Amino acid sequence: MAEALAYAKINLTLDILRRREDGYHDMRMVMQSVSLCDRLTIRTGAGCGVRIDSNLSYLPEDRSNIAAKAAEIFFAETGISPVGLAVELEKHIPVCAGMAGGSSDGAAMLRFLRDTLSPALEQEELERIGALVGSDVPFCLRGGTALAEGRGEVLTDLPPLPECTIVLCKPDFPISTPELFAAVRLRRLRCHPDTAGMREALEAGDLIGVARRLYNVFEDVLPRKYRRVFELKRALLDLDALGASMTGSGPTVFGLYADHQRAAEAAEALRERGELVFLSQTVGRIGN
Repeated sequence: MAEALAYAKINLTLDILRRREDGYHDMRMVMQSVSLCDRLTIRTGAGCGVRIDSNLSYLPEDRSNIAAKAAEIFFAETGISPVGLAVELEKHIPVCAGMAGGSSDGAAMLRFLRDTLSPALEQEELERIGALVGSDVPFCLRGGTALAEGRGEVLTDLPPLPECTIVLCKPDFPISTPELFAAVRLRRLRCHPDTAGMREALEAGDLIGVARRLYNVFEDVLPRKYRRVFELKRALLDLDALGASMTGSGPTVFGLYADHQRAAEAAEALRERGELVFLSQTVGRIGN
C-alpha cells in the first residue's frame, strides 16, 4: 500500500492561440503547482481491474474516473501486465474548479505505477503517456512552474514563482469548458497575456511583476451569469492581494499575497461571507 499526492494547479496566464484541425486549441499558459491536494491510497494485487472508493459519493468508480483511465492507458502503453488496484481517493481539490483536480489524480496514479512497476521509465515517456490521458496531465506529472503549449502537453520549465501565499476561492457553480471555448472568437480577443513579461518577472524573482501580469483570456468571454467571478476578484484585490485572476476555465479565483498573515486574514474574511476558500503555498517540480 502506498500514498500518492495529487497537487492542484493554477494558471498565472492563459492564452488561446488558434483552433487546430483536430478540434483542440493551441494554448500558451504559465502554470503553477500549489499545495492544495488530493490524497490517493493505492493497494496492488487487489483482484482485477481498478476499484476506486472516494469520499465524494458522486465520483465515478470505473474508467470514467481519470485515475482508472490513467492506469488502463499506462498498462496499454508500457506492455506491463495489468495488476489489480484498489484506490481510496480523498478529494480536497474542488471538482470542476479549473484547478486540474481530475488530471492531478490521473498524474498521481501514473507516478505510482511508474515508481512501483517500472522505475526505469523516463519522465519524458511518462509525460507522453500522460498526454494520452488528458491535456493537463503532463504538467501535473511534472509540477512546479512551467510554460505549457500545444494542448498543454508541451512543457518548458520556468524559474519558480517567488515564495508567496495563494488564496483560492471557489464559487458555488461550475463553468462548462466547452461552453467557454465555444464563446471564444479568436479575432475578437483584443487583449492577451504578456507571457514574455511574465517569464522575465519569474526570472527576476519579481512577485509584484508576476502579480501585475496575471491574465486569463477566458475572463473576456465569460457570460454575464458568471459575474460572481469578477466580484471575487475585486474582493481579493480589496483584501490586499497583489493580483488576482481566474484559473483555467474557472470558476475558481485566486489572489497572490507576499504576507502569509494578510493572506490568512483575507481568507477568513471571505469565509465569513460564506465563500469556499483555501490557503495554499507554491509547490516545486514533482517529476524527475
